[in-house]
Amino acid sequence: MTAPTIVVMGTYVFSSHDGYGLGHVRRNVLLANEVRRQHPGARTVIVTGVDAPLPWLQGCEIVRVPSLVKDKAGRYANAEMDPAAALERRAAIFESVVERVRPDVVVIDRHPSGIAGELRPGLERARRAGAATVLGLRDILDDAPTVWSELAGPNWADVDFDEVVVYGARHLCDHEAEYGLPVRPHYAGWVTEGVPAAAEVDPRLLVIASGGGGDGAHVTEVGIELVRRNADWRGVVVNGPHADAIRGASRVSVVRGADGCRELFAGAGASVQMAGYNTTVEALAAGLRPILVPRRAPRREQAIRAARLAALGLADCVDDGADVGEVAWLLSRPRRLRPADLHAAGFRLDGARRTAELLRSLAHKVAV
Repeated sequence: MTAPTIVVMGTYVFSSHDGYGLGHVRRNVLLANEVRRQHPGARTVIVTGVDAPLPWLQGCEIVRVPSLVKDKAGRYANAEMDPAAALERRAAIFESVVERVRPDVVVIDRHPSGIAGELRPGLERARRAGAATVLGLRDILDDAPTVWSELAGPNWADVDFDEVVVYGARHLCDHEAEYGLPVRPHYAGWVTEGVPAAAEVDPRLLVIASGGGGDGAHVTEVGIELVRRNADWRGVVVNGPHADAIRGASRVSVVRGADGCRELFAGAGASVQMAGYNTTVEALAAGLRPILVPRRAPRREQAIRAARLAALGLADCVDDGADVGEVAWLLSRPRRLRPADLHAAGFRLDGARRTAELLRSLAHKVAV
């Protein structure tokens, strides 16, 4: 007699904290989409405080919680309520989601118990019900002393996850050796939507991208000035949801939205951009060697990522505040990458697939 086939549907809850950009929720959405691609019967729920449209959703349920965005001093704030009230509401909503959908797997991005411990009640409820819990960490968290301080704080106390996944590679940043991470993580590679289809490249098209736009005005100014100084170039500014409007720039068009830059990058001759996780990985996946202008506050994550990618030969890094003349000469340097260049640098782009496979294996263990 043939053994019956066990079909594991699987229910997955993804939760991320908020900031200026869309990086954390975008990673979770891409992972949820990949889980559903691998197993169309899976149920995926995204819990987020980002109130911008999320055009990458492919059948995921979305649950909104009060937004918390860092101000210039690095403190979280909500435009409509006291931060303490926002945290209380976030905790209640997350726990109610866990109670309602009874997930097999819960994935938390970056902060193991949320911004200020608000995820603990929901995580404890999920664990009592038998769910597997996963902590996802980006390739670079911050400078080492800052991360040491975080790991010693209350949000990392009694961390108990079934798996910790780093969306990157050990040779770019070894989280155990550099940060003292108390668990051995699984390095899955970088999470992106996938390598875009081959496109005809316009060698004089400059893509100007400043992430969510809340703190990338200088990058936009540099890009527009580069186009102004080079009459045979044209530019496309990708304006995030927090960016100011742009008017009157000659030979520069504006694309506004939150659906990524991958197609633009695939057809561009060069890019000047911030060094956030998602935009940087999209550029590399599209075959661009980006000109990175990283921010250095309130976290040094972008500056570290940019410097290390430059050391691998995958990007050029310039200081935020650099004169345009210091950047202009880079346009004459080779700006396209081959897949072999990424391979030689150990830069894997299959992080979504590998992470989704891990999540599905955890869901199967819970089900059986």
